[in-house]
Amino acid sequence: MPLKSYVLALSILLMASSVFGQVNGPTQPEATETYEPVPPRVTPGLDGAPPSDAIVLFNGKDFDQWISTSDSTSVNWHLNKDGSMTVKDKTGNIQTKQSFGSIQLHIEWRSPKEVQMSGQNRANSGVFLQGLYEVQVLDNNDNGTYVNGQVGSIYKQSVPLAMASVPSGEWNSYDIIYHAPKFSRGGNIVSPATITVLHNGVLIQDHFEIEGPSEYIGWPQYKSHGKRPLMLQDHRDNSRVSYRNIWVRELD
Repeated sequence: MPLKSYVLALSILLMASSVFGQVNGPTQPEATETYEPVPPRVTPGLDGAPPSDAIVLFNGKDFDQWISTSDSTSVNWHLNKDGSMTVKDKTGNIQTKQSFGSIQLHIEWRSPKEVQMSGQNRANSGVFLQGLYEVQVLDNNDNGTYVNGQVGSIYKQSVPLAMASVPSGEWNSYDIIYHAPKFSRGGNIVSPATITVLHNGVLIQDHFEIEGPSEYIGWPQYKSHGKRPLMLQDHRDNSRVSYRNIWVRELD
């Protein structure tokens, strides 16, 4: 056989052997078993309680984990006897003392049973991941508005997949999986933030890539940052939104 033909035949044989090996894969079950790292044990919460590794941000008794966003002074919102807190109009946003990156967040909120105003002025508040990226809180029961600003939207960026609110005056829940954006040393965006939101157990945001900080006017644009606080909004329209049972699990 000529040398060139021999080399060609050998190459074809080696390629076929490689493909055959890839198709068949390992021949023993042990070859595909992994034993490390061992996941940490987390005890689930019962009857609405947080899991064992959660950081409780609001226990219904005090504002110890919170400060005013504007001047870092004490929180001036209402602390209610039922274990909730309510936005006090024109006292400003509040934020956690602790800063976070990627988190799992559970938070419950309620609009007033007594309906007042309409559109964006009815029970408007917001949950701001890292103080920048807003999940809208709004009473949209029989109350239309622009859909990228309705309840459950990533404000002015992503329309929710469904409107899953309970009747006005009852408690809603948000369960949020948030992955913080990553930046290069030079401050350029490497990977955008992503967010998944369940509203009362219904998937309404499915791993959405956040385009940048939430803006009322103009397009979002990323600016480099590290860990930042969670923020709750005082929309300054007598929103009277209440919050309770707030906890996070750090994911980074």
